[in-house]
Amino acid sequence: MKKTNFLTRSWLLAAALAAVALPLAAPAHADTYPDKPIRMIVPFPPGGAVDILGRLVGQHLGQQMNQSVIVENRSGANGSIGNEAAAKAAPDGYTLLLGANGLATNTALYPKRAFSELTALAPVAYLGSSPLIMVVPEDSPFKTLKDVIDVAKTDPTKVAYASAGPGSSAHLGSEQLKSVAKVGMLHVPYKGGAPAIIDLTAGRVSFMLLDPPQAMPQINSHRLRPIVVGSNTRLPLLPGTPSAADAGYPDFEATVWWGFAVPKGTPPAVIEKLNKEINTALQSADVQKVLTGMGVVTKPGTPQEFGKYIDEQATKWSAIIKAANITAD
Repeated sequence: MKKTNFLTRSWLLAAALAAVALPLAAPAHADTYPDKPIRMIVPFPPGGAVDILGRLVGQHLGQQMNQSVIVENRSGANGSIGNEAAAKAAPDGYTLLLGANGLATNTALYPKRAFSELTALAPVAYLGSSPLIMVVPEDSPFKTLKDVIDVAKTDPTKVAYASAGPGSSAHLGSEQLKSVAKVGMLHVPYKGGAPAIIDLTAGRVSFMLLDPPQAMPQINSHRLRPIVVGSNTRLPLLPGTPSAADAGYPDFEATVWWGFAVPKGTPPAVIEKLNKEINTALQSADVQKVLTGMGVVTKPGTPQEFGKYIDEQATKWSAIIKAANITAD
């Protein structure tokens, strides 16, 4: 009996010590983090805007945190494939996701999925945003947004817009334009942005909404012509192109944006450290130079502020997705 009591007391003492030690584990981890390489998942193909941004910021993070940041491209389904891979990783701060609009829109676009970015990922830091540019073929009769809207009001079948696929930023932005202008237009989805741009330059479709990294080479080579920017302020890269507000449609606001997230359950202290390091990297002179050249506007903020932004974007675009009966499943 005495032996049993001794063992019981020993077990209880060990359990009590373990319970006391547990709360100390996360801060100790945060103090030594990172002590091994960090994987950054980019849910888009190599060479694109998101990939360029991820590798640039990752290089600075590696220098600042004295650890390698290894970029892994996991593209497909509006970023859904890479987003899910990140969400299923261990919540230890060693898997970082550079997501885009899909962080807010994919839950509504893929209603049959068991996974949701809104609940499976924790926001870390907002990177920045850039307005979409409405571009038309160089020889298009459309000179202004009003020209496009006027024809669409007369005959919606005469205005066809291209996109990189259902649920893409070009698709959703164009649907928002239809909603605020109260017109109909034809959607012509492609399997990616490249074939859509080829058909647009050939005049097979009327217009497309493109982010600046995609649009500017086509504009500078005079294959495409910008007629409006999907924001309430003009884009410094195109000072002569009207904003949506200039064109008379201030409610038309279509942008692409990016931000970092980690698996839900990652220690708050690790998230705070990543937030601080990312904001520092974004303010470096060479990163700012690249971002300015890509038409990206940054705004340092907290994880909580980025989370609020994602929620606001989800509310806005979910309503548009539902109204237009859009699904990417």
